[in-house]
Amino acid sequence: MVNQSFNLKQQLMSGKNKPLCDLSNYLLIFILLCGSLFISSCNQQGRGFALPAGDIEEGKATYKRLDCNTCHSISEIEWKGGSDSLKIHLGGEVPKEKSYGDLVTSVINPSHKIAQSYKQKTTTERGLSKMKNYNEVMTVQELIDLVTFLQTEYKVTIPSTDYYPYY
Repeated sequence: MVNQSFNLKQQLMSGKNKPLCDLSNYLLIFILLCGSLFISSCNQQGRGFALPAGDIEEGKATYKRLDCNTCHSISEIEWKGGSDSLKIHLGGEVPKEKSYGDLVTSVINPSHKIAQSYKQKTTTERGLSKMKNYNEVMTVQELIDLVTFLQTEYKVTIPSTDYYPYY
């Protein structure tokens, strides 16, 4: 028994037990890699995403043809919804630019981001958007044109800053 514990001590000190050390190093590297992937995937912005240039007039026609104006309103297009219908205004002056990626994501995955002010009226019991899924109805070119049209409807305005200097 004493001889066995002495042999174990000798093995540990001589470095013969390196596979255990190597395994812990690999485990540490794996955990760090998973952690960094998790942290980098938390960003929900559509940065770096761009489609080819679309046609604004075709996008406007697609907007009307798909009856988007039954639920969404844009200033120069006639509203088709009834008086009891939810009216979600698109376009106008906004403090932050609606990127191409934001608009594409809103069309192909409307549940991705829903404004708090609309959540109660526009979502199902499971929290998903009530917006119809257009992924199998719309062509890629129609999506490109629609997003190009929608992007032209937004005007970014920088909020005024009436800050008074401190003396």
